[in-house]
Amino acid sequence: MPQNNPEAALLQPLDQATADAVNAVYQLYDPPLWLVTAAASSAPGSQRAGCIATFVARASIVRNMPRMVAGIARQHHTWRMIEASGCFAVYLLPESALELVWRFGLDTGKDVDKYADLPDARTPLGNPRVDGPIAWLDCRVERSMSSGDRSIYIAAVSGGGVLDEAATPLTTGRLLDRAPADKRTELDRLYARDGGIDADAIRAWRAR
Repeated sequence: MPQNNPEAALLQPLDQATADAVNAVYQLYDPPLWLVTAAASSAPGSQRAGCIATFVARASIVRNMPRMVAGIARQHHTWRMIEASGCFAVYLLPESALELVWRFGLDTGKDVDKYADLPDARTPLGNPRVDGPIAWLDCRVERSMSSGDRSIYIAAVSGGGVLDEAATPLTTGRLLDRAPADKRTELDRLYARDGGIDADAIRAWRAR
């Protein structure tokens, strides 16, 4: 491959040694898990969605103009609901909330109703609410862009609050440590499956 063609180089995966070195950087920090919820409408009976995400972060230091950034994979049902409504809510989960992870992280809302036995509670923006999180933020999308595998949303925060000051946030590493063997196997399977979908999407996006 010509060394003077950086665009062609982007289409190639990293060699194993470089990939290992990059992933060693990622292992230095343990991101918190967030539950992201959205609905096509705030009306009762409308489609509600939710997924577990790690690509969620504060995007502004301006105290009275808070913003969040979130990256949502485009194959998720939650992505469809955010695209339809233009808003979403994010919930920081405690270590005790493994059942919320299993409910919202193992199945797709395209096939099952993740809210089947939950009350239809909503945030002021109409996003689904659930019991059990440490904290929550209501977010309205200001801008979005495609990265191939995900939509990256910059969102204005219009409300939120802390629900449990004493709880410890659940992180990716702690989830894997605490997951029963059958759940860990399923998480690993889904991670590998989604990684393949994401890789194909990134390649297609880069090749355009």
